[in-house]
Amino acid sequence: MLRKAEPIDLEFVYKLYMHPKVNPWLLYEYMNIDEFTPVFNDLIKRGVKYIFEAEGQPAGMCKLIRLEYRTSHVAYLGGLAVDPNLAGRGLGRKLMAEIIDLGKQMNLRRIELSASVENQKAQELYLKAGFEKEGILRNYTHQQKENRYVDEVLMSFLY
Repeated sequence: MLRKAEPIDLEFVYKLYMHPKVNPWLLYEYMNIDEFTPVFNDLIKRGVKYIFEAEGQPAGMCKLIRLEYRTSHVAYLGGLAVDPNLAGRGLGRKLMAEIIDLGKQMNLRRIELSASVENQKAQELYLKAGFEKEGILRNYTHQQKENRYVDEVLMSFLY
């Protein structure tokens, strides 16, 4: 089940963003929970953070941010992760199916995302879900800890 995140989800979301197997692929650098709380509160306020539940427990998350005006038929998908402790259970595929269903309910025509060219596992998941590669965003993400820029592949799902 995919539902909007609530304030009670702060600890789960924080731990998932900061997990060493997850953090290198997502937007935010490592930070403590006090630094992260305003970021999380903003996502809640904007209504763009979602929690994926499996068997009644939080198992993953994503952001789905609808664009505006002439691009209001498009949403950006980011911050997508499944708890690494639950790997190998097919939850990534289930999460992607629910995101696509949510996009349909929102009357979207396109969902787009970017993934590190180094994150082959994520790219494979997105391709299996029906996303297609559209191009490369050069020097798109700055890995502050390693002081290097990483290319990302732009992908989209069209309804």
